[in-house]
Amino acid sequence: MKLGVEFVIEDVELNLEDREKLTSWIINVVSIHNKTIDQLTYIFCSDDYLLKINKEYLDHDYYTDIITFPYSYDELSADMFISIDRIIDNAERLKVPFTKELHRVMIHGILHLLGYDDKLEEDQKVMRQKEDDYIALL
Repeated sequence: MKLGVEFVIEDVELNLEDREKLTSWIINVVSIHNKTIDQLTYIFCSDDYLLKINKEYLDHDYYTDIITFPYSYDELSADMFISIDRIIDNAERLKVPFTKELHRVMIHGILHLLGYDDKLEEDQKVMRQKEDDYIALL
């Protein structure tokens, strides 16, 4: 059990405070689901950076806040690309602090790795509640 959580900042400016606290929080959420982490890498980037990935790998031509590339669901392993531009826009639209929206999107990617889906409206409600519950743990 490696418990590796890595944070990479690509083509954006981001002051990611208290990385150790974020890492502990992510490990805690994963352990609640009786899972372990092999390697989780968060890559923080711009809309353009993420749009290129969305087009190239998923054949989607639209902006999104997060794309998760899972490698293993047994011991969680994934790359999660997060658009800081989308986080800023979402936070303004939802009238929430930037860091709260950032944390929501970060845990959203984890929830997908843990088997949660958000395609249907009822699943979205469950996922939003889980996001709120886990943000409260931070």
